[in-house]
Amino acid sequence: MSLHDRYSILIVGGGGAFGAKIAELLARDPGVDVVLAGRRLAPLEKQAASLATASGRPVRAVALDANGATAHDITQLGIRIVVNASGPFQAGSYALAEAAIGASCHYIDLADARAFVRCFRQLDPAARAAGVLAVSGASSVPGLSSAVIAHYAGTFASLSEIDIAISPGNAFDPGVATISSVLGGVGQPIRMLDDGAWRTVYGWQGLRRACFGKAGRRWLGYVDVPDLELLPEHIAGVRRVRFQAGLEVSFFHVGLWAASWAVRAGLIRSLAPLAPPLLAIKRRLSRLGSDRGGMIVELRGTGHDGMPKALTWRLEALNGHGPYVPTLTSVALIRRLASGAETRTGAFACHAIVPLADIMAEAKGLDIVATAHEKALPSRIA
Repeated sequence: MSLHDRYSILIVGGGGAFGAKIAELLARDPGVDVVLAGRRLAPLEKQAASLATASGRPVRAVALDANGATAHDITQLGIRIVVNASGPFQAGSYALAEAAIGASCHYIDLADARAFVRCFRQLDPAARAAGVLAVSGASSVPGLSSAVIAHYAGTFASLSEIDIAISPGNAFDPGVATISSVLGGVGQPIRMLDDGAWRTVYGWQGLRRACFGKAGRRWLGYVDVPDLELLPEHIAGVRRVRFQAGLEVSFFHVGLWAASWAVRAGLIRSLAPLAPPLLAIKRRLSRLGSDRGGMIVELRGTGHDGMPKALTWRLEALNGHGPYVPTLTSVALIRRLASGAETRTGAFACHAIVPLADIMAEAKGLDIVATAHEKALPSRIA
């Protein structure tokens, strides 16, 4: 990649599960300077030293709180792009995005919280005035999922149904904050488009199984994500949009499904407070399951021949490389900004912002493979 000039990238949450992966991928690029940021400086300095040794290039570390950073703080660092990988975003604020825009820096986050991503457009006037791009949701959803749909939508005359599913390997350790976010959604109401009408489903219900290729068959349940709102807004005529996630270990998944009924009935307010002990149990049982994860996007509609048609895009992440998947969209967008390929300004959700080819190019050298299969469906009998 030919860069116009050197780019300094500030990764807030750089020591976290996904921030560290972004830093690792970017540190290899000779045209990019990586700056790690977080609340605790000591572990970041250790991580920066390790990255510098591996890449042969300097990596900086600074103490910075995502909710306390100011435009002045960012300006002093000489940053061009701010990446927010601090999550979870369910109860987050736009403070870091506003600080980045105030410093005339581009901003990218990995948010998958529906309300956070949906309302992000309120920053659009400020971003346009500053001449910068601010994007929310440059992760597996809605960044990668929408890129897949945009890539294959042209093979349909019309799309009527979209199913998205994600399941990580049990070996992945997401940390307490992420586990708390997941548990907080168990049994909670979710607004979903189904058969052309909006209805309410509940977190981790809708129990079914799906095949993730080499990652095996997994149980799935409903999870609230931005796609449930963005896709009906952007795709005319779609009648159903469903997103589900699954845990590899059936006992864990079915346990959340069972608990969802207690939350739904009001017997338990939320499972989020149980995050620390449940994560401790998961870590003790990390030998169960595997380091294989996957993602599925299924499209159904009408082909250009007027016949019913279905397409399945399946991603398989093996050998512990699944945690890289949520970072691929943000890294691809950073490279597009740094190379001058991306010139838009404004603030909006990451819906079909980055081409699928660019995203998957970031998986080069990783054990991540994506395939697509389409088939004609039998004509419906009137």
